[in-house]
Amino acid sequence: MPEPRDVTLDINGRRHTLTIEPRVTLLDALRENLGLNGTKKGCDQGQCGACTVHVDGERQLACLMLAVQAEGKAITTIEGLAAADGTPHPVQQAFIEEDAFQCGYCTPGQIMSAVSCIREGHAGSDAEIREFMAGNLCRCGAYPNIVAAVRKAAEVSA
Repeated sequence: MPEPRDVTLDINGRRHTLTIEPRVTLLDALRENLGLNGTKKGCDQGQCGACTVHVDGERQLACLMLAVQAEGKAITTIEGLAAADGTPHPVQQAFIEEDAFQCGYCTPGQIMSAVSCIREGHAGSDAEIREFMAGNLCRCGAYPNIVAAVRKAAEVSA
């Protein structure tokens, strides 16, 4: 069994030092060691998108990244999207206004991917949004509302 080591992670603008085994995923470090439970554990195999976070501004599946690989990088989770005063991020607000969730389990990953979709310029059409968001699964089938929320947030951001 590998020996635990210190890993320093910059998450949502705060630095955290954890003593963990080198094989701990970023997802497990976030949830189990830091109590950041907004990032969901769905399939734990990189197929559902529920664990989507941003690492250095790029979307990343936290279940497929080791925490040690994230050392020295800026990590943003769903908890870090809102403004300091609690004002929701425009994508979060659009998800609320468009009722883009049902059970809510996939919502954090959907929102994190939606932010990347807009930031990377892939929200030009509904088809383009659907293509970019295809890696995020919703078992409830809220896809039309999710696309509408991404479109709305993209219009606000433009």
